[in-house]
Amino acid sequence: MDLSDKKKGFQLKDLELILGYQFKDPHLIRLALKHPSVVGGVNDSNQRLEFLGDRVLGLFVSECLFLKFRHESEGALAKRFSSLVKRDALARVAQNLGIGPFIEMAPSELASGGRSNPKNLADALEAIIAALHLDGGSDVSRDFVIRHWGPLSEEHIQPPSDSKTVLQEWSQKQGLGLPVYSIVSRSGPPHQPIFEVEVKVSGVNSVRGSGTSKQNAEQFAAKNMLENIECNN
Repeated sequence: MDLSDKKKGFQLKDLELILGYQFKDPHLIRLALKHPSVVGGVNDSNQRLEFLGDRVLGLFVSECLFLKFRHESEGALAKRFSSLVKRDALARVAQNLGIGPFIEMAPSELASGGRSNPKNLADALEAIIAALHLDGGSDVSRDFVIRHWGPLSEEHIQPPSDSKTVLQEWSQKQGLGLPVYSIVSRSGPPHQPIFEVEVKVSGVNSVRGSGTSKQNAEQFAAKNMLENIECNN
């Protein structure tokens, strides 16, 4: 957002329309949009707000699930919670809102696709949630979270099962022991790495998967192996 103050103010109004809230302290929302690449210290970027926003999001997503799925166990609610607060879910909400163009970042980060980077989008959205919470109170932040995560929570009739858990349950049921995961390669720039992971199960052809984190790559590898198993049965 290497723009004049006048243009920044105009963009701030645009963002407030998107968020459905007018800030009493504009400094909070501007800070929420500051990527660490444009500042010298942690206190001048959105990182501290991101920390708070993560906790605020977790509280209200938990409350939403607790009230909406009254007959589900703690384990089932935990699965739903994990799927709603992971980076991919946050980046999806941020993309739907159009947050990317408002994030202020260094030219080098911008040139590498920083405004579409899922981590940057997720971090900025958590910081925005914190800014809403500090400026407007818990009612404002709760309304924002429920408005955007409530529909996501209804996408799965049953609690989502992660592929690693499903594969582990299958392999143990077949008497094949536990799946073994190993990193095959890591590529891409330090701020946006791509991991390739291989999963092995005794008696089954090994399969690979890629993702933006080791955990994501393991999930994709497990998903690919489950699809191969299904095709061969």
